[in-house]
Amino acid sequence: MDHYKTLGVGRDASPDDIKKAYRKLASIHHPDKGGDTAMFQNIQTAYEVLSDPQKKQQYDNPQPQGFHFEFGQGGFDFDNIFSMFGQRFHPHA
Repeated sequence: MDHYKTLGVGRDASPDDIKKAYRKLASIHHPDKGGDTAMFQNIQTAYEVLSDPQKKQQYDNPQPQGFHFEFGQGGFDFDNIFSMFGQRFHPHA
């Protein structure tokens, strides 16, 4: 689900644009006004993510799934990695 498409805004939308789009769609699709509950929940979720700067940044720049390396403290120890595969794969052997 693309939160930007759900709210009908572009990726460059301002916080005010996101809020206006949310309010408009929420009033149209609110279950108390005969709207679709699933659609309303999607609108709620999209707004919850896009209106929070931290969640929006994570949504716009997701971490790749799988491997996550941090090179900050102590570097990267290839010897530990190669030791998992045995001596025959070790580059220093």
